[in-house]
Amino acid sequence: MIPAALDGRLRMPAIVSPMFLISSPDLVVESSRAGVIGSFPAFNQRTSAGYEDWLKDIRNRLTPADAPWATQFSVHKSNARLAEDIALTVKYQVPILISSIGITREVTDAIHAYGGLCFHDVINVRHAQKALEANVDGIIAIASGGGGHSGTYNPFAFLGELKPLMGDKTLLLGGCISDGAALAGAISAGADMGYIGTRFINTTESTASDRLKRLLIESDITDVVYTDEVDGLGGSWLKQTVPAPGHFGDLGGAKVDISKVLGEPKRWKDILSAGQGVGSIHDVVPTAVLIDQFEHEYHAAIDRVVALRSALAIRGGKNT
Repeated sequence: MIPAALDGRLRMPAIVSPMFLISSPDLVVESSRAGVIGSFPAFNQRTSAGYEDWLKDIRNRLTPADAPWATQFSVHKSNARLAEDIALTVKYQVPILISSIGITREVTDAIHAYGGLCFHDVINVRHAQKALEANVDGIIAIASGGGGHSGTYNPFAFLGELKPLMGDKTLLLGGCISDGAALAGAISAGADMGYIGTRFINTTESTASDRLKRLLIESDITDVVYTDEVDGLGGSWLKQTVPAPGHFGDLGGAKVDISKVLGEPKRWKDILSAGQGVGSIHDVVPTAVLIDQFEHEYHAAIDRVVALRSALAIRGGKNT
């Protein structure tokens, strides 16, 4: 279910996901003004002081009439900025924290104390169970085909295993939601909300390089490869930008060091990430225009399902 704190505040049940070196305050603000949740990773600012500057900027530009917004960081012992970033998140009462690679009850209690929400992204059921034990408000299931660090599970199977665990918590699905029809499909399959990333790289408000935006237009699903060779974590990358195997040494199975993975942005500038939904990207548009398009496609897809249900009911001689 969708949290009561979001009732009446969303145009569509969706989050524009936080993308490393892509999501900017402008992308967050324009997403939230257009009626979906905008978000950004704290590590898009190289210091906690810079993170605070962005928090101030976003708070000053949004109003209670806009959709809520979110920030994201890893709640992992290797995150050298963790304590300071949590304190700033609480100080500025960020409406939603998206946590990854670890979560604790202390963090969720701190977020809940001011009325915030905590969603945790996972790539397997075990991590979801641990997050629910830490009292998160929702689970973001990152299924196969998603951009950045992502999972390998089929989205239908993943949702099927997670739904019995959720109770009254929110279940979000990420991975290849590249248009409004895919968002409607995620909701029909049992998700409460969708988590949308790659498609929003090609917006005028994103800070993606011109090279990445051009490659997304030129690429299709065959250009996306999944590997842990880039930084030791499984992720989806554009094969045109991935060096030969072994270029970075043997990273597979290495212990995760978040400060190192995200503290060295050069790899992410040279080796570019995208999800398997790249084939639907043909242009660069303002965020508000893209959300308008998503809404039209979302409702059109729902209308198709309703029309099909009615047609089948009539054919079966049943009342709708």
